[in-house]
Amino acid sequence: MSTPMRSLDIELAPDDARRLASLNGPFDAHLRQVELRLGVEIRNRGSRFRLLGPDDGIARAEDVLRRLYEQTESQTLTTENVHLALTEALDAEPVEPLVDDQGEAAEALGDDAGGEPAPSGSEVVIRTRRGIVRGRTAKQREYLSAIVANDVNFGIGPAGTGKTYLAVASAVHALERDRVRRIVLTRPAVEAGEKLGFLPGDLSQKVDPYLRPLYDALYEMLGFERVARLIDKQVIEIAPLAFMRGRTLNESFVILDEAQNTTPEQMKMFLTRIGFSSVAVVTGDITQIDLPRHLQSGLRHALGVLEGVAGIGTTYFGRADVVRHPLVQAIVEAYETHEESGEHGGSSGQ
Repeated sequence: MSTPMRSLDIELAPDDARRLASLNGPFDAHLRQVELRLGVEIRNRGSRFRLLGPDDGIARAEDVLRRLYEQTESQTLTTENVHLALTEALDAEPVEPLVDDQGEAAEALGDDAGGEPAPSGSEVVIRTRRGIVRGRTAKQREYLSAIVANDVNFGIGPAGTGKTYLAVASAVHALERDRVRRIVLTRPAVEAGEKLGFLPGDLSQKVDPYLRPLYDALYEMLGFERVARLIDKQVIEIAPLAFMRGRTLNESFVILDEAQNTTPEQMKMFLTRIGFSSVAVVTGDITQIDLPRHLQSGLRHALGVLEGVAGIGTTYFGRADVVRHPLVQAIVEAYETHEESGEHGGSSGQ
């Protein structure tokens, strides 16, 4: 039985040639992006648009076009803007975009540094000195809410789903609100197929390549100079996982990234470091395990051992939560399909 098709005529106001050009994109690339993702056809003349397709696709396309046109008032749209708007539209619980003083979208940099996490229903909105951060998908919003509600949280999913970025944002917010006294960021020093031990330099310089994603998130949240000052004062500590042994971390926000590359012993050691007034977030992708084949992943092991334990939150992200380049979402989907077919080609099955 074929899906009923209909058409809808809409007009975007004001009729501004510059803004319409930004909305359409080079050679109408943005409109084609909307068409492909939502399964509709878009025809336009000036500010008038005709949408053709199934009812659900038409409704989402109208919502996306109106949201994007609002953004054109203060910025030139990019492919990423369109992708993020489509991700929200395809989400089961779409929300209105949150705009800061300059009209930038939620992840953009701004000057608002005040306020607590602002719940809107179950949604948590985080305000840092450099801008506003909020979940783009239902799973991201669930993840942020879980971090607020639990002392230990697991964020599991593929690359590009915001696991580390949102955890760092939550840590920065907790630090700036004096909920914790320091941020501790760590990850296991396991090579993804490369051998980095020959690199010159001291210990800090040797482990920097492993920790670069954490630095990048901090720089975006706080700025390069402030991060450097906080590291000098040991308010922010970035270290390999092995450095956690024997410590008790009180009043700290602790993030363990790339946790799929821990062993069960390392994971137990990390989780038992958590002290009073501390929060721990563990992130990883159990399909990207770089451990030797004979070793079990500590993340996979912990998920089974700790299932049902009160005070521990677990959020599983999927390919629908990928908010990087649209092609990343397609790549994740292709690999998932390949693995489900039983044609495994790597060590991800550990």
